Amino acid sequence: MTALTTTAGPDRLPPPDPDAGPAGAASPRRGRLREAFRWGALRLCALAVLLGAWQAVVSAEVWPPVLVPSPGEVWRQFVLASTVHDGVRGYGGHLLVEHLGVSLGRIGTGSAYAVLAGVPLGLLIGTVRPLAVVLEPAVTFLRTLPPLAYLSLLVIWFGIDEAPKIWLLVIAALPPVAAATAAAVRTVPGQLVEAARALGAGPVALLLSVRLPSALPEILTGVRIAVGVAYTSVVAAETVNGVPGIGGMIRDAQRYNQTALVIAGILAIGLSGIALDALLRLVERIGVPWRGRA
Repeated sequence: MTALTTTAGPDRLPPPDPDAGPAGAASPRRGRLREAFRWGALRLCALAVLLGAWQAVVSAEVWPPVLVPSPGEVWRQFVLASTVHDGVRGYGGHLLVEHLGVSLGRIGTGSAYAVLAGVPLGLLIGTVRPLAVVLEPAVTFLRTLPPLAYLSLLVIWFGIDEAPKIWLLVIAALPPVAAATAAAVRTVPGQLVEAARALGAGPVALLLSVRLPSALPEILTGVRIAVGVAYTSVVAAETVNGVPGIGGMIRDAQRYNQTALVIAGILAIGLSGIALDALLRLVERIGVPWRGRA
């Protein structure tokens, strides 16, 4: 009798599992947090190993400090460039964040113009065959040119103010956007195009309602690549009269063998680039939620 009363009947439910169940919306969230914590810890460990190896090389005096400064010296120059000290404001009269802000403004302006021109150009190349025959080699030609190859020509044409810097970044960032847009438009599924035509869509409606939304994920990838190209070109763009500007600051510090400040500027560019790329990824996830779905 006792056995019968203590045996779980068909109506008795087992105790809830804290890591599972329908109330388990929190469980996947905890899993994602644990995974993010693990990857974050791995990144921190890799950074610690890199800094330790850097300091070990400096302590072993493999190279002189003017070539390989210590992490502490780089940090000191970073702080000096970011603050007002002994009546001196940062470097060249501007704080590091101001140098970086000016460069990011130039990168943003150049990338924006490149997108405004590159997307329509890519759409034309991808949809109009005669224009593709003429324009695609020109885009490829620009894509293969290093920025320093045409910087001197831009300075001759536009002087040493902002115009040659912006033009250089536009020319550097436009080809990736145009190439990605053209390739994306060409790979739009033919069934979608034929279905839209069967429903009476004209050329403009076909372009705006079918081709462009289908190609948008790859276009945004091209925009991310273009912004990265603009980042890699900013030092070249600010070679001439580039202060204030992070590239101009690096070039000026290089002339005086201030290696620690050069490394601090490079780190500022890289970290800001990571942050901007993360922002573009977020825009991509929000703007094209259908990416990767059938």
